[in-house]
Amino acid sequence: MLGMRWNNEDSRSRDWPEIMRRQSESAHSPILREFYARGCVEADSALGDTPLVALDLETTGLDPDHHSIVSLGLVPFSLKRIVCRESVYRVVQPRREPDAESIVIHHITHSEMAAAPDIADVLEPLLEALAGKVVVVHYRAIERRFLDTVCRNRLGEGLVFPVIDTMAIEARLHPRRKPGLIDRWLGRKPVSLRLAACRERYNLPHYGAHHALTDALATAELFQAQVAHRYGPETPIGDLWL
Repeated sequence: MLGMRWNNEDSRSRDWPEIMRRQSESAHSPILREFYARGCVEADSALGDTPLVALDLETTGLDPDHHSIVSLGLVPFSLKRIVCRESVYRVVQPRREPDAESIVIHHITHSEMAAAPDIADVLEPLLEALAGKVVVVHYRAIERRFLDTVCRNRLGEGLVFPVIDTMAIEARLHPRRKPGLIDRWLGRKPVSLRLAACRERYNLPHYGAHHALTDALATAELFQAQVAHRYGPETPIGDLWL
């Protein structure tokens, strides 16, 4: 059983509780069976009642078939509070030696990576921290595809789970991101979907980029601001998850 593969289709209509139930019955890996058995909330559950966890991965590149995770950060939160004491940050060994450009971006040295555990050693506690919660990310193609690939390589089957993507929310709120001719003539710039730019639109403070734990915290705060300004705690989770 290799599990489902992700595609780029909008998955807001997916029945995630049923998908998790089916995966718990078909998964061979005990780690994955336990993860799926925790299930997830129903689509009509209010955001204000939903357990959330922000997740960020720093990687050596954008292709999970050729690049590796070098660090991960996660921060449990709700719409009212961020649970910093339960946050997690780990550096892990990449499969291949990262290039100099990658190190300049994430600032994790060769010696730090050499002393770090293999990703297989942190998979079980990572999935335990994510289980039963809805994962919030900024650009789901990174977190979901890389974790799916890691599970395929290390556990023999893929990983599926619902996410809320703060970048996708901003993309829906700003469908005309590229300025037209008149906009350019007036000096208007394209709307950026980068995490820092999205936070700036909600007057959130600037954080340094490309640290997994800081970016996870930044994503949690961004989602809280998006809900406060654009939605509300009563919004069904099914309206936003993918």
